[in-house]
Amino acid sequence: MASTSSTLSISSSSTLVDTKAPRHSAASSPQCVTLPSLPPPPVHSQNHAGKTTAYCRKFARNVMAMATGEAPAEVAVTELPEIVKTVQEAWEKVEDKYAVSSLAVAGAVALWGSTGLISAIDRLPLVPGVLELVGIGYTGWFAYKNLVYKPDREALTLKIKATYKDIIGSS
Repeated sequence: MASTSSTLSISSSSTLVDTKAPRHSAASSPQCVTLPSLPPPPVHSQNHAGKTTAYCRKFARNVMAMATGEAPAEVAVTELPEIVKTVQEAWEKVEDKYAVSSLAVAGAVALWGSTGLISAIDRLPLVPGVLELVGIGYTGWFAYKNLVYKPDREALTLKIKATYKDIIGSS
């Protein structure tokens, strides 16, 4: 059974040349698959082309401004959120940035390890159910001991406020 195949070859000038190969038997030549050509791109209205051109000019201005060291107008107008400013100010006040960074990395590793440990415990057959019962029991005991009666609630509130003051400091 003979077939005609079309092959693509790359010439030394890096252009594609479509040549017809001579007829060979199917067993002696590799099978070539060709893709159909794409249809031409749709024609857009002038309004859309104008918007695209304006956007490209704006983008080019921003790239040129960044290359020269100037800030684009949009970046200069926007302000950072309050929490970002607070974090930046707190980071500037830190004297030993290496220790704080090391603690952050150690905390991330500990969090990753603890999630692995919890997922391993969760895969054990009876342990998750027992731990759930322990949690429900402790929650009920805590609620009965600290939340049911008014004097106990007030004592818990005072204890929480005292702990908060110890951690944050007197203000």
